[in-house]
Amino acid sequence: MSRLEGYGVRVVPVAGGRESADWRAVHNTIVPTAVLSADEVRERAGRNRLEVAYLDGVAVGCSTVRPPDGETPAATVIARTLPEYRRRGFGTALYERGLAHARTLGGAGVETVVLASNEEGLRFALARGFTEVERYVLPGDTIPFVTLRLGWSAVRGQLSD
Repeated sequence: MSRLEGYGVRVVPVAGGRESADWRAVHNTIVPTAVLSADEVRERAGRNRLEVAYLDGVAVGCSTVRPPDGETPAATVIARTLPEYRRRGFGTALYERGLAHARTLGGAGVETVVLASNEEGLRFALARGFTEVERYVLPGDTIPFVTLRLGWSAVRGQLSD
């Protein structure tokens, strides 16, 4: 159980229906340059761990944990919190849950991806020890995504705090 669940916060896996729609709404608000359809969210839920954080029944954030693969040797953990709910611990709770799961997946550390215009998200990642490894722009876009990496020694330190 997350440390926030005692405060009316519930974190649940995306299993379809409402959770899928809520995950999509949070994602598309925070990443407006890469809006996902319901079918794309269903496909992602089949290969990644997707979760939604609710405060008193209202979606306040979501997360994605992608396992390492041939293209990315690290697990990827992405925590997203709607702007009006930031700085209350929701992102930290989602991030810590994602880190704990990523640790079970192995790989060469942990990565995260943040839209470059999301300055709060970049500060969040940098404050946790992530370092930038790449910037890329999707076809047709102008705002880059930033890939950041965290080594396993830093992950162990964060999980033991």
